[in-house]
Amino acid sequence: MNAAPSNRHDVRLENVTKKFGSWTAVDDISLTIRGGEFFSLLGPSGCGKSTTLSMIGGFESPSAGAIYLDGEDVSRQPPYKRDVNTVFQSYALFPHLDIFENVAFGLRRKGLGKAEIEARVQEMLTLVDLTGFAKRKPGQLSGGQAQRVALARALVNKPKLLLLDEPLGALDLKLRKQMQIELKRIQNEIGITFLFVTHDQEEAMAMSDRLAVMSKGKIEQVGTPAEVYDHPTTEFVASFLGASNLIPGTVVERGAETASVKLEDGALIKLPTKALQTGDAAVKIGVRPEKFHVLTSDESEAPGWNMIEAVAGVSVYLGVSHQYMMESRTGRELSVYAQNSGRAGDIPHGETVRLAWNPAHTFAVAANQT
Repeated sequence: MNAAPSNRHDVRLENVTKKFGSWTAVDDISLTIRGGEFFSLLGPSGCGKSTTLSMIGGFESPSAGAIYLDGEDVSRQPPYKRDVNTVFQSYALFPHLDIFENVAFGLRRKGLGKAEIEARVQEMLTLVDLTGFAKRKPGQLSGGQAQRVALARALVNKPKLLLLDEPLGALDLKLRKQMQIELKRIQNEIGITFLFVTHDQEEAMAMSDRLAVMSKGKIEQVGTPAEVYDHPTTEFVASFLGASNLIPGTVVERGAETASVKLEDGALIKLPTKALQTGDAAVKIGVRPEKFHVLTSDESEAPGWNMIEAVAGVSVYLGVSHQYMMESRTGRELSVYAQNSGRAGDIPHGETVRLAWNPAHTFAVAANQT
């Protein structure tokens, strides 16, 4: 069960901009992160997410705007005056100190007593599942273990906010997935706010209570992983957060609950009116690859579902599914994931099929976005 968010706003950014000379790294962003959330900043390299993290941590100062922690404006405060700790990708452990002393380092600087230091370090080592590693040196640890030590060292001071700047980037795929689960477990247990920066969509989706997708210094969309994946509001979000099929069309009806769009191939499809993010007639209709149901000539369509024709192309076997590259009647490339749930065999190259999907699984973005 997720830790209950506090009533205070642990982090609030108001119209924050950061310029380096003539280059704008972060462009007038506003954002609120609730207490106790696991929140991620997600985006490609150079989108401004790490710069935003650095400003929250106090390593950079905003060129304009304000940053609040627990309601206090900390925009010009140095890092040591903020109740914030940071875990970097490099871990930055002290190689000459054993694991106990690495974790205890901040507590000793605060002048805490020996008994309290012992108790808090052991508590943190238990939390990160490193009981028994206290006397080892960093050079004797695996990458995943070193990452856990860095996390314990950051948490032992009991900060209100933990910043994590791509901390899993140096790990191999299997270990990265294990640490995703561990990070979420630890955050649930201690209940403090985690602000996680990553370019990995799957990582952000797996761990976040909410996330913000960034592009070119701006926030494109904020929401839960399900909201942002199923209902992207811009073409960038639709394309960056997983595979997406975008088909141009024209809105021909906007009802109270349901809208109709005529696609470029002449097909008329339905979608929820609330899914239309623009008042323009020209839109791009979006369908995720796994939402399609492939119907061959001997299969009947589901009543009330949308449907278009396509020609099967190259396929890739993925175990639980086949990934097909198909072409619409206008030659537009479509990505389709067909579950291996008893189908007689692979769909032959060149066979004409129908792609059906639930209207509720349709989203739309403005046609003029790039």
